[in-house]
Amino acid sequence: MANLVTFSIDGTPRPGALKDGRVLELGGEGDLMAIIEGGSRALDSIRAKIAAWDGPDHALDAVTLCAPVARPAKIIGIGLNYIDHCREAGLDVPKFPVVFTKYSTSVSGPYDDVVWHTNVCQEVDYEVELGVVIGKPAFQVDEQSALDYVFGYTTVNDVSARDLQLRPPGQWDLGKSLDTFCPYGPGIVTTDDIPDPQILDLNLRVNGEEKQRSNTSNMVFGVANLIAFLSQGITLLPGDLIATGTPFGVGLGMKPPVYLKDGDVCEAEVQGIGIIRNRIRAVH
Repeated sequence: MANLVTFSIDGTPRPGALKDGRVLELGGEGDLMAIIEGGSRALDSIRAKIAAWDGPDHALDAVTLCAPVARPAKIIGIGLNYIDHCREAGLDVPKFPVVFTKYSTSVSGPYDDVVWHTNVCQEVDYEVELGVVIGKPAFQVDEQSALDYVFGYTTVNDVSARDLQLRPPGQWDLGKSLDTFCPYGPGIVTTDDIPDPQILDLNLRVNGEEKQRSNTSNMVFGVANLIAFLSQGITLLPGDLIATGTPFGVGLGMKPPVYLKDGDVCEAEVQGIGIIRNRIRAVH
């Protein structure tokens, strides 16, 4: 299946499929939530439409790609989920997943600017992550069946204001949730194209210089484990986004730390999903 996207050509978001540099209209308006909630029946219909490439289509450079789901019910972040990232942070490898929240108002599109106000924060960092989009309600599922609840995968940059996140006594949710601090996309690649999420390369570049490179096989807690763990007491809903953690190479881990600055271009990429590219804007 092609990459499912939310796109706009006239200011109105609508669902589409991206393939070979063209975007096929899938019908209707809005983001991908209706398709996600439609389950297997909706996906079967879309697969047929994509296979026939049936409908109006547009060159990719003639449309604007939006966040796949504009306001997920939940964005759940996972911290310290790569051993090398734990080491650069000077922290022990956790025995259980470290869970935090990114508010839904932090969502932005795959090519939108990341903007912050310098009177609020100044130490802004990048984190490339595999994003997991839930496809159906999940409560107390086991690890063996957990991937059955996944709709697809996406690329996330878990932008983080370290001076807020680490300010005593600790403000993880605040530091992770400023407006525009969750760009993701370019779309959602469904599980039939990514049957195993634990074999994917991921990397991040700032102004063309590689800062992070790893593989999801290096996660402390894999995708199935995370879904099983989270769902024991939290109902995961269609469209919920799980940002599964970042590897070694964040600006915080450099000596001295090196943070993003106004005008930087940050590119985050996950194998088989695509690149999100965001210009950094610091507003004085």
